[in-house]
Amino acid sequence: MAEYGNRRLAAWMAQQDMSAGELADAVNRAIGRFTGRPGATSPRTVFRWLSGENKWPQAPQRRALEMVTGRSATDLGFVPRGTAKLSAPAPPEDPAVDRRTLLGAAASTATAAALPLTAVPAATRPHQVGTADVLRLRDDVERLAALDADRGGHGLEKAALAGAAEALRLQTHSATQRVRQRLFSLAADFTATAAWSLIDAGQLDGAERHLDRALTLAGLAQDDDMAMQTWNLRAMLARQRHHYPEAVAAAQAARATTIARRNPLYASLAHARTALALAHSGDTRTALAYLGRAEDTLASADLREPRSTWITFYGPAELYSLTAIIQDLVGRPAEAEAASHRALAELPHHYRRNRAHTTARLALAQLHQGDAEQACTTSSRVFALMAGTPLPGRLRLLLGDFQRDLINHAPSARLAQEWTDRYRTEWSPS
Repeated sequence: MAEYGNRRLAAWMAQQDMSAGELADAVNRAIGRFTGRPGATSPRTVFRWLSGENKWPQAPQRRALEMVTGRSATDLGFVPRGTAKLSAPAPPEDPAVDRRTLLGAAASTATAAALPLTAVPAATRPHQVGTADVLRLRDDVERLAALDADRGGHGLEKAALAGAAEALRLQTHSATQRVRQRLFSLAADFTATAAWSLIDAGQLDGAERHLDRALTLAGLAQDDDMAMQTWNLRAMLARQRHHYPEAVAAAQAARATTIARRNPLYASLAHARTALALAHSGDTRTALAYLGRAEDTLASADLREPRSTWITFYGPAELYSLTAIIQDLVGRPAEAEAASHRALAELPHHYRRNRAHTTARLALAQLHQGDAEQACTTSSRVFALMAGTPLPGRLRLLLGDFQRDLINHAPSARLAQEWTDRYRTEWSPS
């Protein structure tokens, strides 16, 4: 990436593979949404933003940038003039173009059936496919991610595959090579999301087929980011199948991607996945060494930089959660408990499924230290957190591990039986 005065805006544009002309067009369309007249932003204006010559765009342009990117002007690297402060963006007149509105709506959606993708009917779809189509589909990716964070990825396969089909269907229209690559990238992202849906549901048989397809689409897109996502999910899938050497190899393949070699955030995730697979394999020393690498590389990452939707989950909270699992696996339950507490303290509120999963790991760590009654109390919070939502298959399996260990570690059979009787209905698959 060339050196720019506004590195945050440049990073966002590079992540979206968006040229100055395409960003100018998107800003002008957004301005037209709330003024009734398209804006007059030119590629030259965008270059002035990138160079830092223009540090604070005009108000309509700022609002349009926020609508297009889903980020505040200051998050995009712009600096208010003098003592001027960035006001909160006014609510968009057309909520379909504001990603934050879409995410808020998605987070409150209870089922995947209530998640219609925003595909344009074939009869009204324009012959020329462009950036607006790419942004529309990217909004759908983000809506799926919001649902996953709230209630888990299970049940999203159908919607994700519909999104992939729409991205590929648009390839039949006239488009630039840049747009075609973005559509392949989106198809890869949707397909990987479909694989994740099955992994989170504990339905592992179909996930590998989706991952193979996602990796092919990532190659067609020449998108290293999507390839990294696919290898990350393949490592998770292999670990759940107890194929630990394959899990290690997949995590190392993720680490070998160009984006992981260049970006410490991605490298940290690959190191953490390697550590987890090695801990399951019984290689404690090497697992802890890779965990240390994950911590060191994450410490050097700029967490404010724009990133792809799929990896927004990863940061200090997720690394603490993975640390808790690894420490428990290598026989250090006290360290696992401490890491779980740190994860829960750092975890953003909207990651409800992750919070429930980490709480279950905390209960296991407490149980492995002999505090069965406290562990039962802690595990009860899992059901409270996920109230009103079916438990994802992965979470049910984890609670199954808890029940098995409770039977083995509880001071009396009565305690284990009471826990089972109390939560049997909520725990059972629906």
